[in-house]
Amino acid sequence: MSASGLQGAIDAAVDEVATVLLGKEPEIRLALCCLLARGHLLIEDLPGMGKTTLSHALASVLGLSYNRVQFTSDLLPADILGVAIYQPGDNSFRFHAGPVFTQVLLADEINRSTPRTQSALLEAMAEHQVTVEGETRPLPEPFFVIATQNPLDQSGTYPLPESQLDRFLMRIELGYPDPGAERELLRRGGSGREADVLRQRMGPAELTGVQTAATAVHCSPALLDYLQRLVARTREPGEFAVGLSPRGALALLAAGKTWAVMHGRDHVLPEDLQAVLGPVAAHRLVAADSFGGDGRALVALLQREVDVVPG
Repeated sequence: MSASGLQGAIDAAVDEVATVLLGKEPEIRLALCCLLARGHLLIEDLPGMGKTTLSHALASVLGLSYNRVQFTSDLLPADILGVAIYQPGDNSFRFHAGPVFTQVLLADEINRSTPRTQSALLEAMAEHQVTVEGETRPLPEPFFVIATQNPLDQSGTYPLPESQLDRFLMRIELGYPDPGAERELLRRGGSGREADVLRQRMGPAELTGVQTAATAVHCSPALLDYLQRLVARTREPGEFAVGLSPRGALALLAAGKTWAVMHGRDHVLPEDLQAVLGPVAAHRLVAADSFGGDGRALVALLQREVDVVPG
């Protein structure tokens, strides 16, 4: 499919999801970019903001299988991965697959479960496979985890470890709807279209086409220079306690390439990196105690201080 054809399919998918998640087109595009870049998405927000609606709608418009796991304090790794159960009839064990064996997995309120259960997703997210009872089983392709978490100041939450956070290509927030979108939501009275009746707008061919096109996107030496200046600034002492790792730099480049393809380009512009910088970098950066801000504030600092063309 041509670049214009891919862009048209992407725009149609975004528009379809926007019929149920009102007023959130930028967030929908970022979520789709994350999936197309073969990453995983973390959504941090208050309950009731549309996190579940977004994940189910994306699966519907892309024609992907979908499962949801509600994370609670008593959830066990086997509840996610599956378990081998003894069959007395033939003296054997039969594996019963857990909900992780799907293409889109919603890990709802992941930080309400214990660290042991959170870590059960690590191999699946990193390797697209799981090991149960000593046997390794591949997961479907594509495999996309959308995890939601409540703000850490809410009761009953466990902070995600750094190794788990780093497995998420992006972290976004949905936030409150604008007045116009909220008015339309109130007018519908909660009886609008459900995600499971949305029309499929992309399929395996289009998904593969975007992912293949993203690997072939051109990055000029000047663009890579800009990327390296961004990364180098995060490793300077002062405001940053923890900067971007090489994996973080590669994540930023992959997201920038996919963002370029989504907008019909075969080369990356500085604007592409800037569009995905916050979602890709903010959850990976740790501010020094003297800075007085969080990862989002550090991203804002990068955008102010690192010029596209060095002075």
